[in-house]
Amino acid sequence: MDFEKLEVWHRSKALSVAMYRALADCPDYGFRNQLTRSALSVPSNIAEGMERAGNAEKRYFLSVAKGSCAEVRTQLMVGQEIDYVEQAFAAHWIHETRELSRMLTGLINRITE
Repeated sequence: MDFEKLEVWHRSKALSVAMYRALADCPDYGFRNQLTRSALSVPSNIAEGMERAGNAEKRYFLSVAKGSCAEVRTQLMVGQEIDYVEQAFAAHWIHETRELSRMLTGLINRITE
């Protein structure tokens, strides 16, 4: 299965790009760096997993991507509370990470052992 044809990869890549752009002026380099790297981890791990030969490896990397979704969601919640991430962006991105996580669960379940 070609990762570039997967909706979950396209959406997670778009989320990562949006976060990099929206947070470019965030004064806290550590926060910005952690959040954008976590977001970038989602499509990167989807791509890496789908390029692996074995199903166990595919599932592993997709699970890592799913974990990264939770990491991004947590960081967004914190960023929202400390006023680093605008409320509208945070709400949309939190919703998107939940959707991506559900999509990844479905993809993981479709890959047989």
